[in-house]
Amino acid sequence: MNWMNRFIATTLPAVPKPIVRFFSKKYIAGNTINDAVRTINDLADQGCISTVDVLGEFIKNLKEADKTVREYLKILNRIDKDGLNCNISIKLTQFGLTIDKEKCYKNVLKIAKSVHEKNNFVRIDMEDSECTTDTLDIFSRLAQKYPDNVGIVIQSYMRRSMKDITGLLATIPKLNVRICKGIYIEPRDIAFKDPAIINYNYMALLEKLFEGGAYVGIATHDEKLVFHSQELIRKLDIPKDRYEFQMLLGVDEQLRRSIIANGHRLRVYVPYGQKWYAYSLRRLKENPQIAGYVLRGMLQR
Repeated sequence: MNWMNRFIATTLPAVPKPIVRFFSKKYIAGNTINDAVRTINDLADQGCISTVDVLGEFIKNLKEADKTVREYLKILNRIDKDGLNCNISIKLTQFGLTIDKEKCYKNVLKIAKSVHEKNNFVRIDMEDSECTTDTLDIFSRLAQKYPDNVGIVIQSYMRRSMKDITGLLATIPKLNVRICKGIYIEPRDIAFKDPAIINYNYMALLEKLFEGGAYVGIATHDEKLVFHSQELIRKLDIPKDRYEFQMLLGVDEQLRRSIIANGHRLRVYVPYGQKWYAYSLRRLKENPQIAGYVLRGMLQR
């Protein structure tokens, strides 16, 4: 099925935009804050908590970054006003990282300050390898100011990740990390290519973080990793307030229900915004497995 997934992902730009929209809507809450809130409430009814992502990354000018700040402040106010069990996830390139790193930091500092005031939490997503060092630097600066309110993402396919989390554990109080496999296309000298090695490293990182006292978001749709993570949790006797599982909106809902039924906390990543088309194409190209989920969704209709 892998070759079919890749074929679908690479040919999607030729598909008319309304068709892509029709089949991607399962994975995107909608265009507006109201759409996101409706999805968050639906997920809460299913026993899930949420994190919200405003779509749009790798902006071209700092005016777009200012708009992003305003949108995130609005969604934070809405979460607080409605008492939603939800935090936010951000990508630093949406705040100007590749244009002006210091301006990006100041933009995200506004978000972190609001998050702190509202007793909420912001997760800084990890992007491609050109952004990794700067992302970790900005995270470290923010975490020193707001240790209870800021978290980071580490990708298990990156060869540097074990070194990165060792450094974070030594310097960041109350470290909060989401582990994922990683979806960006990277050269072999900096990223593992063998799926078995990526999974092995994932579990090694998870164990290192648990033993270091970190809170961990276990982000995966791979049932093997879910199984091994649950086994590690039992082996190390990790309490339920030290971790959560995380999944993308609309992906493998059966596995999601199984994780919840087994008594684990599960958070769903809820993207929304006007830039749904670019997000859909980019995510499907970067992660052809998701294209397979889309195909199965089409065949089930």
